[in-house]
This record gives sequence, structure tokens and C-alpha cells, in this order.
Amino acid sequence: MSKKKKIGKIKGFSIQFMPYSEIRDLESNERIKKILKILLSQNILILQGRLKAEEETRLIGDTMVMIGHVKNFKGIELAVISSNGDESFFRKMKRGLANALAGGDLGAVTIIGPATIVKEMKRNPKKIELMLNK
Repeated sequence: MSKKKKIGKIKGFSIQFMPYSEIRDLESNERIKKILKILLSQNILILQGRLKAEEETRLIGDTMVMIGHVKNFKGIELAVISSNGDESFFRKMKRGLANALAGGDLGAVTIIGPATIVKEMKRNPKKIELMLNK
């Protein structure tokens, strides 16, 4: 007699892609607010590029403060995957110049999701695995 494995349902959520150009001209506070608004709407955000280190730290700090104060908010999961692999010196310089002109690391992708949806993110050099909550 075979046992059937029960498959849980995942609550509705959306995946939203945001090009870096959408936040490039915003102040750090406005970037954080825009990202938090998306996350509080139960969306997983795929951001072209990468936030500055201090912005990532601030985003994580702000979300930790919100836990227990915002209904059904349990924090965030964040992962960055970058294409900083084996590149020649000239290719690195070209990428560095392009990133400086663009105002951010466009050779990266940042994935941020609410912890109510994303259970865990496993990051390898070339991929990110999302484990979702049931």
C-alpha cells in the first residue's frame, strides 16, 4: 500500500523584477522605503544590480525592528549573486567603469523576499535556490 505525500499550498505571492534604473536616482532612505513597500506586499523582489553595503545593512536592520510591530511580518531573506568570476584585467576594468557610470554593480542580481514566503535561500557562485514556506 503506497502512502500519498501531502503537498501543502503556498499562499499567493508575486515575483517583481526591478531594474536598477528605477532606484538609481533615489536617496538611500527612499530606496529602502521602496523595497520595503514591495516586501510588505508579500512580493519577492528581483533587483538588477546590488544595493550598497550600508543600504543592505540598513534594510536588514529596519526589517528586524519591524518584526513584532507589523502584523504577519517575520523578516526578510536576502541573497546576492554576482558575475565576478574569472575575468581578465581589462574586462574587470571595463566592468568597473560601467558600474561607476551606472551608479551600482549591474553585474549582480539581488533577490529579497519576505520570510513568510521564503524559508531559505541557498547561494552558490552561479545560482540561488529559493526554498518556499508552505
